[in-house]
Amino acid sequence: MMRPSVGWLFLLLCGGFPAFAGDGGELSRAQQTAVADVAGRVELIKAVNRKIWDYAEVGLEETRSSALLQKHLKENGFKVKNGVAGMPTAFVASYGSGKPVIGILAEYDALPGMSQKVEPVRAAVRSGQPGHACGHSGLGSGALGAALAVKAAMDRHKIKGTIRLYGTPAEETVIGKVYMLLDGQFDDLDICLHWHPSSRNGAWAGTSKALVSVKFSFDGTAAHASGSPESGRSALDAVELMNVGVNYMREHVKEDARMHYVITNGGGAPNVVPPVASVWYYIRADDHRDVEANFKWIQDIARGAALMTRTKMRMQVDTDCHELITNVPLAELLEEKLKTIGPPKFNQVEKAFARRLQQPLIEQFGDEFPKAIDESIRPYAESMAARTRGSTDVGDISWYVPTGGISTSCLAAKSPGHSWQNVAAIGSTIGEKGIVYASKVLAATAIELFEDPARVAAAKADWTKRMEKRKYTTLIPKGQPAPVRIR
Repeated sequence: MMRPSVGWLFLLLCGGFPAFAGDGGELSRAQQTAVADVAGRVELIKAVNRKIWDYAEVGLEETRSSALLQKHLKENGFKVKNGVAGMPTAFVASYGSGKPVIGILAEYDALPGMSQKVEPVRAAVRSGQPGHACGHSGLGSGALGAALAVKAAMDRHKIKGTIRLYGTPAEETVIGKVYMLLDGQFDDLDICLHWHPSSRNGAWAGTSKALVSVKFSFDGTAAHASGSPESGRSALDAVELMNVGVNYMREHVKEDARMHYVITNGGGAPNVVPPVASVWYYIRADDHRDVEANFKWIQDIARGAALMTRTKMRMQVDTDCHELITNVPLAELLEEKLKTIGPPKFNQVEKAFARRLQQPLIEQFGDEFPKAIDESIRPYAESMAARTRGSTDVGDISWYVPTGGISTSCLAAKSPGHSWQNVAAIGSTIGEKGIVYASKVLAATAIELFEDPARVAAAKADWTKRMEKRKYTTLIPKGQPAPVRIR
């Protein structure tokens, strides 16, 4: 990992991690063992985060990041299946036997073009290269720490059941978990736990947007754009007409709908009528049924664009993800552990670093930041009324199995998603403290689920009630393999 300037080196080295303390109740002996195990692995967790942060590999190409996580799992007695669901960087690591089967999700993909040093000013490590602007370096390392701690507690206290760590690639393009689900990797799971770096601590009981990712390509006829334009049929014209049609469509869809696109191939030179052109769409809505309806409409628009330009249209559905299904019993349990273990405290150097990260946002957007770092715990009930504007393939798992998650403060307060500020924060001690906190909470929660069958039963009952009028369907053609590359 690239080293920060001397002025900020102390930020990476300072401010250790708090011992167990909190106000949410008591931990059982096995849960205390798990939390203590995380505390004993802090240096490992930090090192894994730093390595994945430095690798900064985009989805479906996270070769070194995936291998690193698998290495530590194998060294600690987990059985690892790799390359699952036809994705080389996907894996499932298991320890123990029998029921219940508790899963923890790991992600490790970076975002293109977001390279950034651990500095409070915009400065790429490698210009134009990827960076962990969503904090997935910490997500993967935190999930690893939790899984290893659960295994240690199971061994010491003779706990029955199976703990699994799912290595899920390409979350940023909502691919990995969807294809792993269709491949049956979650079929025998009883409970699924997940977490995400954030600017706030809290259990999540809200939902998300469903999304279909689809690429439209048009085939036309090349010709000299000036000498013989009448002999050409422009595929780029078809793309542009399609986009115009979708933009007129926006006025007549529900408020929660989102359609956004990028032209991935617009031709090679202005003096050649483009024979091939492509556009990549994300089609989102709060309800998967609305995604399905809007997708059909957009297909009609694409076919119309092909007719207008006398080109031929081709379509490729990369992935299709569903909205998250809330689970209140799991949110309650996770919130209990967040409170019992207690959030980390951040020192003045870390807060000064966060303030520097916030400054460009104040200057450009006039944003206000009452806090440098949010150290409070947001009640899960607040998230129940909220609906994130983003999408996640965790949603698909929640349609099959009770799923609960948390966020922890790893970023400057109110930091925007997918920003260079987040790359800097997740690589600093701000991120490291939040990662370790997440490991402890997930580990203690998993152990309680093993120890208390009533908790598992309550989560399943809540899930069953919420799924009464829902049926999982997918827009991915049956038998279609996972994409090899995102673009």
